[in-house]
Amino acid sequence: MAGTTHIIGAGLAGLSAAVALTSLGKKVVMHELARHPGGRCRSYFEPALGLTIDNGNHLLLSGNHSALRYLDEIGGRHLLIRPDQSEFAFCDLASGERWLLRPNDGRLPWWIFLESRRVPGTRAADYARLASLLFSGDRDTVEDKLDIGSHVYRKLMHPVLLAALNCDPREGSARLASAVIRETLARGGTACRPLIAVNGLGPALVDPAVALVERYGGEVRFDHALRALEFQPERVVAAKFDESAIELGELDSLILTVPAWVARTLVPNLMVPTEYRSILNAHYKVKPPVGLAKITGIVNATIEWLFAFDERLSVTISAADRFNETAREPMARQIWSEIVKITGLAPELPSWHIVKERRATFAATPAQNALRPVATTQWKNLFLAGDWTATSIPATIEGAIRSGETAAKLVASAHF
Repeated sequence: MAGTTHIIGAGLAGLSAAVALTSLGKKVVMHELARHPGGRCRSYFEPALGLTIDNGNHLLLSGNHSALRYLDEIGGRHLLIRPDQSEFAFCDLASGERWLLRPNDGRLPWWIFLESRRVPGTRAADYARLASLLFSGDRDTVEDKLDIGSHVYRKLMHPVLLAALNCDPREGSARLASAVIRETLARGGTACRPLIAVNGLGPALVDPAVALVERYGGEVRFDHALRALEFQPERVVAAKFDESAIELGELDSLILTVPAWVARTLVPNLMVPTEYRSILNAHYKVKPPVGLAKITGIVNATIEWLFAFDERLSVTISAADRFNETAREPMARQIWSEIVKITGLAPELPSWHIVKERRATFAATPAQNALRPVATTQWKNLFLAGDWTATSIPATIEGAIRSGETAAKLVASAHF
């Protein structure tokens, strides 16, 4: 008789694990604290804008293989647009300079030899020096490996790694930065094409997953908060919720996908990252000007990435702790003034909405990366998943989905 896997949390890590297990014919029950799935990756209607928005401007790339497998499994890949070539627009707000970064498709990076394809003011040799990042130790920071005063760092690597690591790249883990480069830029333009969910992350990544889990006989229980786990020396034997408790049989398992700081309160002596960084997203109800790129990297500005959707412009600022206590309206006006300089739109402030995630991801420093736990625990039926676990890559959509895959494989192969 097959056991049941109880998955705590219906974010992307939990959904990834549930999709993998139900596809194998395993019985799954998901328990979600909130009244909706998706966690930090969801879409919702925002009354201040009169639009449906994502709670974060998460970016997928064509090299994110775990995410693509997941999308194929749930039937959501067609809801993401993929450009014919890898091309990223950049703007230097201080100088007004604009350029397109255009890596070629193959692994041999001949694009670095063409001035029209690389960052202005850089030479091919500057990109060759980035290879030192690929040979990083666990304690190395990005500053240890790269020349942070160079044009290629300031105008390319800094904005890319700031978004990927969600901490000042100078203090960021060179090992994690290396993983980002290995899986994207080092593999050529075919791995760097941005995948944009034009109708929102929820319809593409979340809703089809819930539907698939339920179609295969899985259950998703919302507004169901886990309060405690009961342990015996080798197993978790019960999960206690607000108004009920579930006893775990000999063949039952549990995957914990809650945030790291919550997991630490539930699992004795669990080592997890302890430092976090915020992300600020700002949304403006305005039609983008004709010709504006879907994604634009901004340097020498408060804005770091500008996203153009059909009815709005959205901005992401990573490692945004400095703005945690800033009043929203002055912040909205400051960001809008930069958007005006970039786009040429009228200076009148349109309808806006700001979302601050104070603990968006763990701080991706070498010290914090060393605290990420593996998926297995000392209890043979308890597994961990989440972008804060030891995925070998930063806390991203790809990392969350990969962690769910890993936990599901462990459950499927376990002998309880």
